Amino acid sequence: MSSVAEEKLIKDLLEEKYQQYNKIDFIDSDPVSIPHMFSQKNNIEIAAFLTATISWGQRISILKNAKQLMTLMDNNPFDFIMNAKEKDFKSFQGFCHRTFNTEDTIYIIRALSYIYREYNGLEAIFTNEFMRSKNLKHALVKFRKIIFELPHLHRTEKHVADVLKGASAKRLNMFLRWMVRKDIHGVDFGLWSHIDPSALFIPIDVHSGNVARSLGLLTRKTNDWKAVEELTANLRIFDPADPVKYDFALFGMGVNE
Repeated sequence: MSSVAEEKLIKDLLEEKYQQYNKIDFIDSDPVSIPHMFSQKNNIEIAAFLTATISWGQRISILKNAKQLMTLMDNNPFDFIMNAKEKDFKSFQGFCHRTFNTEDTIYIIRALSYIYREYNGLEAIFTNEFMRSKNLKHALVKFRKIIFELPHLHRTEKHVADVLKGASAKRLNMFLRWMVRKDIHGVDFGLWSHIDPSALFIPIDVHSGNVARSLGLLTRKTNDWKAVEELTANLRIFDPADPVKYDFALFGMGVNE
């Protein structure tokens, strides 16, 4: 970005598109609709995490498979992860979303049970590490370490992003946006009060990355962690307190315009 005038034009456009796309109508066709099926905090968190984990590919398939996951968990995901017996996992045989197969699904569910029993839940892991380091990147690293503490197939590791290897962590950053942002429009939940929205990173994907480059907000050609840091830093210029609100604008323009 160069001149003050250009920055103002870009900010005005982003604000306009943020208001256009950050609406309750946005929910129905988006993966965030799955956790919106629930009202209890732990159910929302678990539904959100599982949905975010399979949020790649066509949105129709994401929604279909995420709803199937909730059905397989008796539409009470927290109760399921805490009380499921071995026989209850038989119904997951054959479930898959692209390369996320039955074994991956069952492991992640078992790992979530472990996290809620041993670490007091998803919020505690991210919040404790963020309060220690003041950087959500460190929290992403810590979380990945914890979720794979149980014996597991190596193949399952590809489904939780490793930012130390340069992954953009799009799905984890989207999950954190849902949990942390205080959204007056009712899309994001804002359930986690001890992580500041200013610390969030943009969940970059093909659509938002392309729009960001066209606006001069991103010079890096690869959608990796360095791109996430560059784009988030530029968005913080426009709104230091809530930079990832512009995810609505970038994604909305990329998909619809």
